[in-house]
Amino acid sequence: MLARLDARDRALLQRLSLSAHRLRARSLATALTHLGGAQASILLCLWPLLVGGWPTRLACHGLATLVLSHLIVQLVKRSVGRSRPSHTMMTTPLVAAPDRFSFPSGHAAAALTVGLAYSVMWPTLAAPLFALALAVGASRVVLGVHYPGDVAAGQAIALGTHLLLLRLGS
Repeated sequence: MLARLDARDRALLQRLSLSAHRLRARSLATALTHLGGAQASILLCLWPLLVGGWPTRLACHGLATLVLSHLIVQLVKRSVGRSRPSHTMMTTPLVAAPDRFSFPSGHAAAALTVGLAYSVMWPTLAAPLFALALAVGASRVVLGVHYPGDVAAGQAIALGTHLLLLRLGS
């Protein structure tokens, strides 16, 4: 069953990944992918504290969720050890990969974590933030650094962590 899932994941990646010649699409995907990076996600979680007058609960929940989900992502990455598409399919990624492991996507987890934290405080922003987080995850696939399943797993970790911490009162 895992072999069939892996084969479908690889086929979907081949269908969705961008070629290096599509510069406009590559630029957009690269800009989106950076929103899920460490600098952007940490800054967006800290933003309410830096600006002042914003709910500190947003920053605390966002940071707690970001840290816990990132720890889970890294634990799973090191345990599973799935190689990135560039290592297994001899493709050239269109952005630099932060490490050699693919499953799950930390960028996808971070983007959804930030989107969910802001959605708690401003529910009317939930749909566009969710769409943006999905776009960050999709950018990881089209840029050739993750399989679609990696992105889905990263987003599942972010959602699970978010819900757990909400339940615990964070």
